[in-house]
Amino acid sequence: MSEVFEQPAADAKTILKEVAVQDAIGLRLAHDLTRIIPGEFKGRLFKRGHIITEADIPSLLDIGKEHIYIMELGAGELHEDDAADRMAKALAGEQIRLSEPHEGKVSLKSDIQGLVKVDKATVDAINELGEIALATVRTNALVQPGGQLAATRAIPLVVPKAKVEQVERIAQSYRERHNGIAPIRVIPLRKLRVGLLTTGSEVWGGRIEDKFGPAVRGKLEALGSEVGEQRFAPDDRQTIVKEIHYLLEQRYDMILVTGGMSVDPDDRTPGAIRAAGADIVSYGTPMLPGSMLLIGYLQGVPIMGLPGCVMHDPYTSFDVLLPRILAGETIVPEDITSMGYGGLYGC
Repeated sequence: MSEVFEQPAADAKTILKEVAVQDAIGLRLAHDLTRIIPGEFKGRLFKRGHIITEADIPSLLDIGKEHIYIMELGAGELHEDDAADRMAKALAGEQIRLSEPHEGKVSLKSDIQGLVKVDKATVDAINELGEIALATVRTNALVQPGGQLAATRAIPLVVPKAKVEQVERIAQSYRERHNGIAPIRVIPLRKLRVGLLTTGSEVWGGRIEDKFGPAVRGKLEALGSEVGEQRFAPDDRQTIVKEIHYLLEQRYDMILVTGGMSVDPDDRTPGAIRAAGADIVSYGTPMLPGSMLLIGYLQGVPIMGLPGCVMHDPYTSFDVLLPRILAGETIVPEDITSMGYGGLYGC
C-alpha cells in the first residue's frame, strides 16, 4: 500500500509518495540509500535518482527498506543533495574541490598542501539558520592534498530554497567585504631558504651530537622549504649575535636559532636575538609544548628562537607558527595570545 505525505513549502508543496518496494519497479529513488555492515562497510547502496529494478528488491529488503520515497518537489524546495551542493559552491575558494553530493552532504577538500582559512563568523551565521549544517576544521590548520576542510549538510530531505539562498547571500557578503576572497580557502605555502644557527657549548665543542638540525630540517622539508646553511655557536652572546648577522647578510628568508631558550644562566639565545636588533613579537607562548619559543623580525626577516621540545615533540608552538610564516603571514601579538585556547598538547 502506498501513502502520500505533503510538506509545506514557501510557495508550493513537496509531495513525498511512500511506495512499497514490490510496487516500486521502474520508479526513481528520492534520496540515497545507505548500506551498513558493522565493522566492515558503510556506504551508498543506491544513489538518488536510481531506477528500481526487480533485481534490486532483495538488496532493499536486506537493509530494512520495505518502502521507498518517490518525490515531487515543490517550486520553493530543494532536495538535500542540491541544497548541500549549492552551499558548498557558495563557500569554497581557491585550491578547493568538492565531492559529489551524497546523502545530503558535500565535502570541501584541499587540492594542495597549505594553510586553511575559515571565517568563524560566517560559519556561525549559517548554522544559526537551522535545517542546514556547516562543519569545518579550525582556521590556520595545516592541510594536505585531499584533506577535508569542511562539509555542508542538509538536515531534512527537503530544504526551503530560501534557506539556501540565505547561505549564498552570507557567503557573497563576505566576498564583497574581502575583495572576492571566499569564506573558506587554502593558501599555498612558499618555499623558503632558512638559515639555521644551533647554539650550545656542548654541541659546539663536540661533547654531544646535534639533534636539532635533523629535526628542524625534517619539519621544513615536509612543508616544501629547506635549510640553506647550518652554523654553530657556543653559549656566548656576542658570538651568537655575530652568527645571526652573518645569516642575515646571506639573505635567507628566515632565521632559526636553536637551543639556549630556557631561564638557565648559560642560555644566551633570547638576549642575543634582542641584541642582534630583532623586534620581538613575543618571548613565550601560551602553548604546551613550546612555551619558551621566541618570535620576532630582524629587518623584516622572521627570526625564531626554538626551545628543546622541537627536537622530540611531534607538535609544538613551532609547528603552529611555521605554516603561517610559510603562507606569507606576519605574526602579531594577538596571534600568540590566541594560541592558549586549545593549546594544551602536553606538559
